[in-house]
Amino acid sequence: MQIIIAPTKKMVVNTNDFDIQNIPVYIGKTRQILKAMQRLTYDQAQKMWRCSDKLARENYDWLQQMHLDNQLTPAILSYTGIQYQYMAPDLFTAPALNYVQKHLRILSGFYGILRPFDGIIPYRLEMQSALQVSGTHNLYEFWGDKLYQALQFSQGSVLNLASQEYAKAIIPFIQPNEHLIDVVFGSEVAGKLKIKATLAKMARGEMVRYLAENDINDVAGVTQFDHPDWRFDTSRSTDDQLVFVNTER
Repeated sequence: MQIIIAPTKKMVVNTNDFDIQNIPVYIGKTRQILKAMQRLTYDQAQKMWRCSDKLARENYDWLQQMHLDNQLTPAILSYTGIQYQYMAPDLFTAPALNYVQKHLRILSGFYGILRPFDGIIPYRLEMQSALQVSGTHNLYEFWGDKLYQALQFSQGSVLNLASQEYAKAIIPFIQPNEHLIDVVFGSEVAGKLKIKATLAKMARGEMVRYLAENDINDVAGVTQFDHPDWRFDTSRSTDDQLVFVNTER
């Protein structure tokens, strides 16, 4: 069983805690993306990033000096958004670290797909960004089926803990005999299930930690996710979707 998660905008450089083990699989493609980004004017970059002038200026200045081979951070430590904070990989045991290196994959608009200990640098680029690279109209078209191919569905099910923006890079290529299992974390509101983004991000991170610490390798083990704030809802779940309902009052 493999697990996919999304990256975060918040990133840091951390060259002290863990050593990198590999370079990203599609680093050649990343170099093409970087060249395309560096050709953007400031106004074009800010429009693509959809952020404040202050943030855009900082990122644009960084973009001009980006180098893909220096000051590399293991991907699992580089991302510092909510999901990664609740995953807390810096506290993993050695077996848990080995587990995520084997089973966990991070989808990225910039790098394509990452193993936890692939060395990366901070960047700002979402998968849905309207960036044209090498004659393609957007990043979904640029990456094509490469992220799907890297997951090797023939070896078993893939557990989807990524956002819809990133799962869309995989879903169009899945074959009828292959299995992508969505995990939904929702809150019951007036009898209906409502997804609260922050709670879902927290739960995704905690689930990765649970799977790693308990060496979970099948769907049955996923349904046993042990957390006081979440319960597995058998009535709402299917073979293709596992639903967990928030139990906080």
